[in-house]
Amino acid sequence: MLQPIAIRAGTRREAVAVCSLYRATAGPGIGLARERDEISQTYVDEFIEKSLSDGVFLVTEIRGHPGLAGEIHAYRNGLKRFSHVLGSLAVAVHPAAQGCGVGRQLFGSLVAHVIGHMLDIERIELITQESHVKAIALYESMGFRREG
Repeated sequence: MLQPIAIRAGTRREAVAVCSLYRATAGPGIGLARERDEISQTYVDEFIEKSLSDGVFLVTEIRGHPGLAGEIHAYRNGLKRFSHVLGSLAVAVHPAAQGCGVGRQLFGSLVAHVIGHMLDIERIELITQESHVKAIALYESMGFRREG
């Protein structure tokens, strides 16, 4: 099993690497709901900026794997009424690292960060495709509940 070297806070300097990871992870049956042509550097720059200013942005690398092996981010939507909700959550795990516990470790680190540093957050939300059975199983095993 591949092991992350460390999960750490991401930085703006990693935007190109995150974009590359997202493009490798995009497409049906791989992970992300977005298609490759929907992933631009501008899209990545924007979610990194929002995550750094009012959310969480974490990355991980694996020894021997070039580039980032995984990324997770979430941020508030900017509405005062929903300031207790951390949403716009996305996670990407490189196809070569999927099934090795990287996603679970990223989620665990995100939740630990929220519990330790974002005490006003009462809810973490994510949206996924109904057909993404493996992802749903992971999310439910991490304590997420289906709604809607």
